[in-house]
Amino acid sequence: MLKISIITVCYNSAHTLPETIRSVAEQDYPEIEHIIVDGGSTDGTVDILEKAPSVACFVSEPDKGIYDAMNKGINLASGDVIGILNADDFYVNESVINQIALIFNDENVDACYADLVYVKESDTSKIIRYWKSQSFKPGLFLKGWMPAHPTFFVRSSVYQQHGLFDLKYRIASDVEMLFRLLEVKRINSVYLPQTIIKMRLGGTTNKSLKNIQKQNQEVLMILDAYYDRVSRIHFFVSKILNRCQQFLSRPPSL
Repeated sequence: MLKISIITVCYNSAHTLPETIRSVAEQDYPEIEHIIVDGGSTDGTVDILEKAPSVACFVSEPDKGIYDAMNKGINLASGDVIGILNADDFYVNESVINQIALIFNDENVDACYADLVYVKESDTSKIIRYWKSQSFKPGLFLKGWMPAHPTFFVRSSVYQQHGLFDLKYRIASDVEMLFRLLEVKRINSVYLPQTIIKMRLGGTTNKSLKNIQKQNQEVLMILDAYYDRVSRIHFFVSKILNRCQQFLSRPPSL
């Protein structure tokens, strides 16, 4: 049976972390390793971790940012497959990891990803945005597309072969990682057309216009390095249309 490692990185997340931990602990798949990397919280997060028997291991120490923490978690993981679940996210039901494991029973599959919904921070039953993805096709990143990173599961051997998060990118390292694996390395990925995660609004990238601008600058740096120079008009028009659709549409069911 495949062992699946789930990495959660956090910092002063005492308010939301218990739900994230519970979401993993209640999964009906038996071979799960939950690793939590804390950036040295001072709000009681460590107390929560010390009392969480479902957490396989945790570290609490300063880091160089969220992607450095993710790299620490990946290096600690012993699973065949690795996924990342943020400290303010949770799975929509207890069978999510079982569904993921079934996909990876096909030895030809390197990675899989699915859909997620952004929910109101104070009321997680209120859907604000529906991030519906699609099967990867070459060139999609040029349109501002990327799969929802918290839904992305990948074999540990892929990280070993192609590397971890590039800390040169402060806000868009997840985009660079996905672009590198899907577009550049062309690993074999599978899209699961289901919503598997609820994500609270207020993440690092989207918490300010400055961060959104910085992320777009970094994404264009990534694309320019591979395609020479991409059309800014095409990129932004496609991205805006895609994001508008995410706010207007809703998942069929949860």
